[in-house]
Amino acid sequence: MILCLDAGNTRLKWGLLEADGWRRQGVLSYQELNLLLAELAAPTSRILACNVAGETVRQHIEAMAAGLKIPLTWLNSTAAACGVSNGYDSPQQLGADRWAALIAARSLHAGSCVVVMAGTATTIDALDGDGRFRGGLILPGLSLMHAALARSTADLPHAAGHYQSLPTNTDDAIVSGAIHATLGAIERMRATLGEDANCLLSGGAAGDLAPHLSLPFCLTNNLVLEGLARFSQTA
Repeated sequence: MILCLDAGNTRLKWGLLEADGWRRQGVLSYQELNLLLAELAAPTSRILACNVAGETVRQHIEAMAAGLKIPLTWLNSTAAACGVSNGYDSPQQLGADRWAALIAARSLHAGSCVVVMAGTATTIDALDGDGRFRGGLILPGLSLMHAALARSTADLPHAAGHYQSLPTNTDDAIVSGAIHATLGAIERMRATLGEDANCLLSGGAAGDLAPHLSLPFCLTNNLVLEGLARFSQTA
């Protein structure tokens, strides 16, 4: 049994991986990290983790692994892994979560694709048919876009609107503007790969984007955990 951990900006996603697939998966806040121990009823041979939440979270996970006496391996971005080559100027600077998502995408889809993770931030990465990560975008997530407008302007509210193609009130205009901006970035990135490129969409805000995408896509839960599972076969 392998415990896979995706330490994101706001939450910890976890999964218990057996040889034939996932046994369980879940989501915790970082204040609930101790609750994860209750899930480890079966023997766990190692922990495989990906962290973009900072040094404090890293130290907590390392302390937990040490206390359980379970070997811990961190997934870090490298020049190549699992059939994916890293086109970043400095490969190690690519976020480990993006690298895991690209590894997952390559295992799930053989052709070129745009890999979108819509969370606190939204990342939009181009993976060509040869498995080369060609580059990508980082945008504020939908909620961050809403919050930035409310915080930095005098007359715009914390939006509680709904998506409309042609909004006719301020709340809908804010919500729709954030979605339109993100969809536009996805579509422009896909254009760099060609019309045959697919889109893999994951993350907490994926459900807000999916109904409005006009290109072929696959909604995939826990793409980072899937990348960790693929990496575990080689690490």
